[in-house]
Order: sequence, then structure tokens, then C-alpha cells
Amino acid sequence: MAPKEYDAIIIGAGIIGNCIAYELALKGFKTLNVDKLGGSGFGSTSGSCAIIRLYYSSPEGVALAREGYYYWLDWPRYLNIMDPDGMAYYKNTGAMVFKSKVNNNLVKVMKSLDKLGVGYLELSPEDMEKYLPSPDLRAYHPQKLMDDPEFGKPTGDSINGAVFVPESGYVSDPKLSTHNVEMAARNVGSDFMFNTQVVDILKKDNRAAGVALKDGSKIYAPVVVNVAGPHSYLINQMAGVEDQMNIKTKALRVEVAHVPSPEGVDWEKTGIITSDSDLGVYTRPEIGNHFLIGSEEPECDPLDYVDPDNYNTDFTDQIRTQALREAMRIPDLPIPNKNQGLVDLYDVSDDWYPVYDKSSLPGFYLAIGTSGNQYKNAPAVGSFMSELIQYCEKGNDHDTDPLHYQMKYINHKLNIGFFSRNREINKDSSFSVIG
Repeated sequence: MAPKEYDAIIIGAGIIGNCIAYELALKGFKTLNVDKLGGSGFGSTSGSCAIIRLYYSSPEGVALAREGYYYWLDWPRYLNIMDPDGMAYYKNTGAMVFKSKVNNNLVKVMKSLDKLGVGYLELSPEDMEKYLPSPDLRAYHPQKLMDDPEFGKPTGDSINGAVFVPESGYVSDPKLSTHNVEMAARNVGSDFMFNTQVVDILKKDNRAAGVALKDGSKIYAPVVVNVAGPHSYLINQMAGVEDQMNIKTKALRVEVAHVPSPEGVDWEKTGIITSDSDLGVYTRPEIGNHFLIGSEEPECDPLDYVDPDNYNTDFTDQIRTQALREAMRIPDLPIPNKNQGLVDLYDVSDDWYPVYDKSSLPGFYLAIGTSGNQYKNAPAVGSFMSELIQYCEKGNDHDTDPLHYQMKYINHKLNIGFFSRNREINKDSSFSVIG
């Protein structure tokens, strides 16, 4: 039997990998997604909070999130199919971002929102009260760990206010959304292989030539794209490109808490997204009338970098710490004795900004380092990565003459060189899931 050949092999079938496959297939590429798990979105995408928000400290971050937002609004038309398993949908809630020392009172964020024409309200602490159920708006920064005797004690009479961005929300089901894209990609000729592990990157004439699989078989393609999420650094090592990258990635273990809403509050229906850097947590409404509570990685919290194939999937004190921090803001929040939520992984880059780039090995491309905050951007990333691949394969040098991508929904050209593997660490980063 002749070995299979494709125009592009995409390692990973999460939301970004599937969007890249779909966009390449629309451009005439015969693509194959290979994933070691049993289906689309079974990896870290399934644990995503699927938050769609526009607040970033850089205009590039805001532009990409704004562009991605419109794809989610236009989801069934963008994919041009109806998935028999159902279609994921976007739910708008608005997002309230707290001002604090940590984020320089959102001065850069507001400047970036202004530059892209994103509407928002500046809220005083008094204005904030109507968005939250009976809140305590005292300051608690800097955060401490649960066993610190000062944990939970206010450090100031009031927080500094907030910015409310109405165009924010979340996608109903991140795993289903990834299956939706798989169906759309299959509809235009893409193939998928699940329960299939890549063990090496094939090379020929000093360029990528395909992948070797655990079962001993080989699949050939002149383009290979690393979208392996928390396993991305392992794939880079196989390809021999990691040492030539200034920005590297590793797998970070994270916990997310689910806590019931206060009595009489229908938070699932009326709740908003919050980003509270004073407390070091973000929240969104969760199915079952819960608060979903994640960490914004305050300085006191240890970062738990792990082997993505061998890590603790049990809850630790971290999940309770996050819930108790949110209960400082919402004193009526009932904290159950039994922990509820999830444990998953982020693919974290050195500065928590993604790497969307070529590599030092011709034909081998990177869509990695998504750091828990790039789900929202997946359709836009699929579009510009497909253009980047074409741009480089035509002989252009993206390192010296980077692709400027004309966005489809907003009148903006994005310099994809901003996401280079060779950039200096971005000092403006929050060095957290906020990006």
C-alpha cells in the first residue's frame, strides 16, 4: 500500500488546529489532522472557559480578539454546515474588568480599546454595585495564600473602579465548537486521524516532510503545523527547532472552581464575566447556575509546570483558594465542602503571548503558546495561519519581511511578526492568563 500523502499535516485537533485545517482546505490544501486523543477538542480545548473578551493591553491583542469575536457571532454561516451533533453558540454577557495597581488601572487597555473603536463604560465603585450581587468592593491586594493569617483581610477601603465592555461573553460548549469545525473541514475535503500519536517529524532536503506515527507508519506532507497545545514543546524537540526559538513553551497545570450562585440569584441568566486583578481571579456564569472561578496567577500562587503526560489530576488547595477569593467580593457566595470544577493544562509561552509563526525548519509551522487565552481567536488564527503558510511556501521570508494580514471583519492590518518565536519577551504582558 502506497504511503499517504497530504499538502499539510496538522498535529492537534483542538479548536485552533481544526480552524487551521478548515482555512487551508478552503484554499485548496488537502489536510490531515492527527491527534493522540479520541476526538476533536478532547484535549485542553475541552477544559477551556471559552471566554470571548476584547480587553488586552496591546492594540494587536485587542485587534485579534475583536476579529475573532465576529466569527463567533457569524458561526453557522462561517462554517457553512449544520453539525448533526448540534451547533455551539455565543452568549453575550458583558465583561467587567477591575482597575488595580496590577493592571495600571487599565490605562493601556483603554488606550488599546480606543484605538480599535471598542465601546466601554468606565465605572466608579458605586456604579459597579448594580452588576454584582451584594458585593464587597473593598481592596484586598496583594493576594495571599489560604494559610496566611492575613488571607481574606481587606487592605483598603475601596477598589479603584472598573471598565465594562458590553461586547463580551462565552461560547456554550468549547468541545462541541471544535467538532463543528471538524465537520466544516471534512465538508471541504479534510481528513482526521484520532488515537494516533506522532513520534517524529520527517525531514527531507532540509525541510519538513511529514510525520512518523507510533504504529510505525509514516505520512508525508511538505507542510507540518504544530498545534499540539501543552505537548507543543515536545513536538518542537522532535523537529529540532526548539533551540532556535527565543520564546519557548511548557505545560502549566491549572484548576478552575465551580461554585453555586448566592440564593435567589440567577447568575447563569443575568451574570457577567469579571476580571478582578485585585483578588487575582476571573469569573463567568456557568451551567447549573454556578460561578466559574479561575486564577489570574497572582504573585503568591506557585506556577505548577508539569509533564503533560503525567500530572496530578486531583484538586489541591488551589481550587478552594480561588473560590474563597471570589467570596471576598461576593460574601453571599456559598462555598461547598466538596470541590467542584476541573483540572487541566495551559500551553504557556515565556511571556504568555502566543507564537504564530514559521520555524527554523522550512515547512514546519507553529501555532502554540496559547496560554489559556486564545480560544476566542481560533477562527481568525486559522485564517491568518493559512495565509502565513502560503506566504512562506511561496518563498517569502517572514522573519525579515513579516506578513501583514488584512482582517476580514475589521478594517485593520495585523503584523503577524508580533507573534514571532524570535521576539524579545513582551514586558507589557500580565504574565498570566490575561495575556
